[in-house]
Amino acid sequence: MSGRIALLVTSPRVAPGLLTRAAWSALETASSIGTSGSPQASAVTGAGLTVTDVIGDPWNWLTTSANAGSAVVWLVADDGEPALLRQAAEALSAEPRPTYEVEILYGSYDVPGARLIDLVRVMDRLRSNCPWDQEQTHASLAKYLLEETYETLEAIETGDYTHLSEELGDLLLQVAFHSRIAEEDPDDPFSIDDVAGGIVEKLIRRHPHVFADTHAADAAAVEANWESIKAAEKQRTSALEGIPLALPALSLADKVLSRAAKLDLPADAQPPVLPPAAGDTPQTRSSGPSDAASRASSVPSDQVADADRLGEDLLNLVRLARESGIDAEQALRDAVRRLADQIRAAELGR
Repeated sequence: MSGRIALLVTSPRVAPGLLTRAAWSALETASSIGTSGSPQASAVTGAGLTVTDVIGDPWNWLTTSANAGSAVVWLVADDGEPALLRQAAEALSAEPRPTYEVEILYGSYDVPGARLIDLVRVMDRLRSNCPWDQEQTHASLAKYLLEETYETLEAIETGDYTHLSEELGDLLLQVAFHSRIAEEDPDDPFSIDDVAGGIVEKLIRRHPHVFADTHAADAAAVEANWESIKAAEKQRTSALEGIPLALPALSLADKVLSRAAKLDLPADAQPPVLPPAAGDTPQTRSSGPSDAASRASSVPSDQVADADRLGEDLLNLVRLARESGIDAEQALRDAVRRLADQIRAAELGR
């Protein structure tokens, strides 16, 4: 009777004991089960089977049993025991062939998202053992979060998906890092599970057309449902609440104008358009930023359709600001703040 060696490989990201039917069948019919550190050992022992903790060379233990005609199963440790798997591969290709059979049996597989568990484990080890990681706070990491966000945007703009994958990983690290730091807060701690759980609950609440019986005919209906549910949740007194003023000026302007457009204010309560700054007339320059300003205020929006032309106009305005010693970012931010004040006043006057 020939012996049999089964090397049972399992995912370290799946709870011990959650094995395939084939894996449990091999364990239950084995003459011996051995390991040198697999977390599966406790689950197998808990099922009433005997597991031998082998000290020394596992391949020698396995081949000795198999040569005697026994069916043995080895619980491979979380590191995959590459040296042991290499010995098994060499035995299968050796001449003469061994008298026993060798099989690599997969007892569990990673599910989508399983590597996120690895990230949590690595982050915990870094926070516990790395001097630099131990010193970091939410505030000290803020600049990295901003940098990684812009690097991710750059990867999207360039269309380099390999770079995008890397940058998304760097961005994900920031989420994991901040969550790990938050676990140590003595007053209001939270973990990565709280972060993930919160966004899962939010997505389910705000997609009733997927998770409930609400009907949404198109993307516009989905967006309308989202905004309606969000408004009910937040109970905000102004449409402008929740807009981070630290956004870059152009993004901030776009966000404020977007919120204002959704207010559906009466005509007499609409926020007035800010007049062009003094000197912003076509006569200021024959061609350049002042022309851009006049075009923006006089040409119907449906005619301003050339993205490249508009981009150049914006660039010229920034160039004019630099020549005039004006901080363009701050100037636009100040203008948006004035617009925000007007919107709030209009809301109160409805």
